[in-house]
Amino acid sequence: MTGSELKELGIEELEQKSRETRDELFSAKVKHATGQLENTAMLGTLRRNVARIESVLGEKREAMK
Repeated sequence: MTGSELKELGIEELEQKSRETRDELFSAKVKHATGQLENTAMLGTLRRNVARIESVLGEKREAMK
């Protein structure tokens, strides 16, 4: 998901997307640790997505002040 797509979402939607992405990242980390994750590049992608979502969420929260 791109930054421009994230900027169109509301705060509640971004918080939900953040929770979902963090859960997906945790699951991928567990699979990686047990040797079941085939696409290890997904870990980096998920980390970047979490950071992207949190950045946009922080901008929106700051704008609300």
